[in-house]
Amino acid sequence: MEFQLSDKAKDYIARTKAFIQTEIEPIEAEFWQAAHKLNPTGDWTTWQWPAKLEELKTKARAQNLWNMFLPDEQLGQGLSVQEYAHIAELSGRSLIAPHVFNCNAPDSGNMELIWRYGNDAQKQQWLTPLLAGEIRSVFGMTEPAVASSDATNMQATAIVEGDEIVLNGRKWWSSGLGDPNAKLIIFMAHTPDESKDRHHQHTMVLVPIDTKGVKIERMLKVFNDYDAPHGHGEMHFDNVRVPLSNVIGGAGEGFAIAQGRLGPGRIHHCMRCIGAAEKSLELAIDRGLSRSAFGKPLLDLGGNRERIADARVKIDQARLLTLYAAYKMDKLGTKAALTEISAIKVVAPTVLQEVVDMAIQLHGGMGVSQDTLLPMFFNQARSLRLADGPDEVHKGMIAKLEVKKRQQATTK
Repeated sequence: MEFQLSDKAKDYIARTKAFIQTEIEPIEAEFWQAAHKLNPTGDWTTWQWPAKLEELKTKARAQNLWNMFLPDEQLGQGLSVQEYAHIAELSGRSLIAPHVFNCNAPDSGNMELIWRYGNDAQKQQWLTPLLAGEIRSVFGMTEPAVASSDATNMQATAIVEGDEIVLNGRKWWSSGLGDPNAKLIIFMAHTPDESKDRHHQHTMVLVPIDTKGVKIERMLKVFNDYDAPHGHGEMHFDNVRVPLSNVIGGAGEGFAIAQGRLGPGRIHHCMRCIGAAEKSLELAIDRGLSRSAFGKPLLDLGGNRERIADARVKIDQARLLTLYAAYKMDKLGTKAALTEISAIKVVAPTVLQEVVDMAIQLHGGMGVSQDTLLPMFFNQARSLRLADGPDEVHKGMIAKLEVKKRQQATTK
């Protein structure tokens, strides 16, 4: 196992770090204040991004700090999963950096999905403008009426009728649905076929957001925050008809495609968690050194130094485990890294949650206010323990793989 980085990767990491430090972190607080003023209500039809975002995106693209997640030399920057993982960590220190670099979820996952599984016409129509940052996209998988931790529970349907596919059903927690530039929905639904097993009963379909029958019903609050102007929406598909050519990879192939999409995406999510945890630890130390109570710095009270040490250990452990998962994906493929991918999905958000909680405590009342990024980091951590599969599902997967491995070893 090697974590050695190429000179190319080192250059991208150094330039990304410098860009975040000089262009993004100094204006982050001001940016989100502007965003809250521009989007004071839950009416997503009026939401807009502060003008500063496009300015930053233009600067980032001019420096080629753009689409760094995509391991394609022409369309992306040709970085491996492990190499990009370091960049994802850096971008996790900020809540706008992923948008600035056109590496934000769910768009990065959707772009990689179309890049891997889409045909030439689909790439031309949707991948090209997504890579250019001209439009945004959403992913419709989770449903309100079933336990979506088991994707085979899906009730929404995608039925082939001649040269069309007809979509019906309800989705929610479709992240990015409130974005004023959202133009595309990737809709995953059940396509019943008695001749196939339960993992070949689902289909992914490209749906323009303005297609007849698509109704955006509301944006959902996360801990009483709309996350505007990104948003997480609930939508209803009522007899939505699109050409059969909008199907990605063929009817019944949606489940396998979803797993391919989620593998690299979980690396990205987890490394962003680690970056957010690093930022939270820095904020905690700064706060602990700058404030005093009972005649001592806060850092010297109530076991706070031990909490700082625990945070450092946990962050480094999570980072090493995530880099190992990325290394296995690069060298052996996603299937060979299933245990590690599930492990980091359990570990990284939990570490972020614990570190942010400690940092909030050191900040006192300020820690739960809008004056720091800590509440938004906590929101991110707690939500990610559910998104892309809850902790329990990933632990179940790890146990299943371990038992299988042991059974194979004892029958030889």
